[in-house]
Amino acid sequence: MTDVSPSIAGSALRCRNFDAEASGPLEGVRVLDLSRLFAGNVLTQMLGDFGAEVIKVEPPTGDTLRGWKVNGVSTHWKVYARNKKSLCLDLRSAQAKAMLLALVPSAGVLIESFRPGVLEQMGLSPDVLLARNPKLVVVRISGWGQDGPYHQRPGFGTVIEGMSGFAAINGFADREPVLPPMYLADGVAGLYGASAALIALREAEREGGRGQVIDLPLYDPLFGLLGPQAANYRLTGKLRPRTGSRSNNSAPRNTYRCRDGKYVSLSGSTQSMAERIFRAIGRPDLIEDPRFRTNADRLKNVEALDALIGGYIAERDLADLVVQMEAAEVTVGPIYDIAQIMDDPHVVEREILADYPDPELGALPMHHVVPRLEGTPGSIRAAAPSLGQHNRSLLAELGIDEAAYADLLAAGVAFEDERCA
Repeated sequence: MTDVSPSIAGSALRCRNFDAEASGPLEGVRVLDLSRLFAGNVLTQMLGDFGAEVIKVEPPTGDTLRGWKVNGVSTHWKVYARNKKSLCLDLRSAQAKAMLLALVPSAGVLIESFRPGVLEQMGLSPDVLLARNPKLVVVRISGWGQDGPYHQRPGFGTVIEGMSGFAAINGFADREPVLPPMYLADGVAGLYGASAALIALREAEREGGRGQVIDLPLYDPLFGLLGPQAANYRLTGKLRPRTGSRSNNSAPRNTYRCRDGKYVSLSGSTQSMAERIFRAIGRPDLIEDPRFRTNADRLKNVEALDALIGGYIAERDLADLVVQMEAAEVTVGPIYDIAQIMDDPHVVEREILADYPDPELGALPMHHVVPRLEGTPGSIRAAAPSLGQHNRSLLAELGIDEAAYADLLAAGVAFEDERCA
C-alpha cells in the first residue's frame, strides 16, 4: 500500500456505460413500487439491479427522493432509481386506480409504504390486489407494522433507531446517545424486504403456491440485527454501556490518532491477531502479561491496553504505520472520507464505485451492484427516469392510445415531465 491518504486529484474513477442489453436472474418479474422515501427504493433497487422490471408508480409531485437535492441535483433519486421506470398517476382518481389494478395481473410484486390502513382506504387492499392476481407478493412497509399499539404512529427511521435500542448503545458513555448519520433503519428494512420478496416469490412459483402479504416494519429488522441484547440483559441484569469505538466482545478494537492527525482503525478480535499486534508494536512481553493474556483479561483492562497501543500509534504517521502493520499481517486500516474512497486503488480496480452516464451531469458516480453473482450477475442498465417517462409505453399495454393518453394528461389523471413530451 503506497498511499493511504490519496488526494482528490489522484486516480480517477473508471467510466462505465449502461449495459442496456443485459438481463438478470429476475428478468420477467414485474414490480409495482408505490413506496416513497428510502426503504422501498433500496428494496426495489436491488430487485431492479438483478433484472426485475421495476415500475415506480409516482404521484404528480414525484417520489420524495426527487426532492432531496444537492446543489439542485436529486442525487438520491439518481442513485436509487436506476434501472427503474416511472409511471405517474394521481391515485386519488378512480380512473388512475383502475389503470393500476389493470397492471396488477402482470406483476409479481407490489410494494407500498403508506401508513397502515391507507391502502384499504384507497380501495387497493391486499384482498383486492390478490383477487386480481392470486400469486402477487404484497410488501407493506411501515414504521411499526400493520398492527400493535404503535401501528398508527408516524414511523420515520430516526424514531425507530432511537426506540430499537440502537442509539442507546451507540456513542460514548459520557455523552448523549448517537443516531446514525445515514438511513440505517430504512436501509436494513429494504435489504430484509428484498430477501422476503424473493422468498415469497419462490413460494408463489411452487405448484399450488400462492401470493401473500409481507408485513415489513422498519423496527423489527433493525432490532433483530442488534443481536442477543435481551438474552444478555436477562442473564446479567445489566444494560450494555456505550463504549465508543471499542467492542464489548473483544479487545483491542478501537480507532487511534496518528502523529499526523489522521486516524486508523485496528482490531484484534482473535487471540492470534492480538498477539500479532503485540509483536508489531514491539511488546511481545504483553502476550504473557496477566492483564492481557486472554480476551477476557484484555476486556477487563481495556483502558491500559488502549493506552499502550494508542501511545505507540501516536508516535507514527498514518502511511508508515499502515505499511508496517500490514507487513505484520495485522488487521488495520485508515479512516477514510469519501474523497479518499473515490481514489482508493481497490475501489477503482473492482469498480465498487464508477462513473455512469447522466443526462443532466454528464457522469455520476454510483456504487456497483451488490452482491456480485458469478453466474447471474446484476447490472446497471439505465439511468433514473424522469417523472412519467414510461407512461406512454406502460399505458399502451392497457389499450390506451395517444388520443386517450392526451385526455388523461388534460384531466390530471396522469402526469409527465415536460422532457417526456
